Amino acid sequence: MSEQGMRARSGWRFSCVARGWAAVLALGVLLIGGGFGPALAGPDGTLIGYWLSQDHDGVFQIQQCGDAVCGHLVGLRYEGTDVPRGYDGKVECNLLMLTGFRPMRDNARKMQGHILDPDTGHVYDAQIWTDGPDVLKLRGYLGLPLFGETQTWTRYTGGAIGPMCKMP
Repeated sequence: MSEQGMRARSGWRFSCVARGWAAVLALGVLLIGGGFGPALAGPDGTLIGYWLSQDHDGVFQIQQCGDAVCGHLVGLRYEGTDVPRGYDGKVECNLLMLTGFRPMRDNARKMQGHILDPDTGHVYDAQIWTDGPDVLKLRGYLGLPLFGETQTWTRYTGGAIGPMCKMP
């Protein structure tokens, strides 16, 4: 799928980083803090809630999933009635894309986990942190954070998301 088509589907971007290094990168979601307690409280500056991707073509719901934080793709910008589908042919609506985010040991402001590329099925390392009450940073990377890209997401305040995750 083309880079433009990928971004139109789920907000993911592809980029080549350094010579010989190719990295499929993503958007993402979440919080910071010393632990899950106050950091996950709600729309008062924490990660829990709804986040609009950098390209404004995807909405992610970030929530606690057991002892970690995860995120589902719950809103998509697409034309017509054909819901975008991943590499496996399944619709991307409500797709679990952010998994296993836990506070980092060496930097309590950030969480580390994984992000799924729905077009290939590949899972990449990712870090998330907040940069203010309504700003989330997501860095997806291949191997080392040096070989990655950081995206900025904002808290979603748009209208109701329609059937099959269609954004207004």
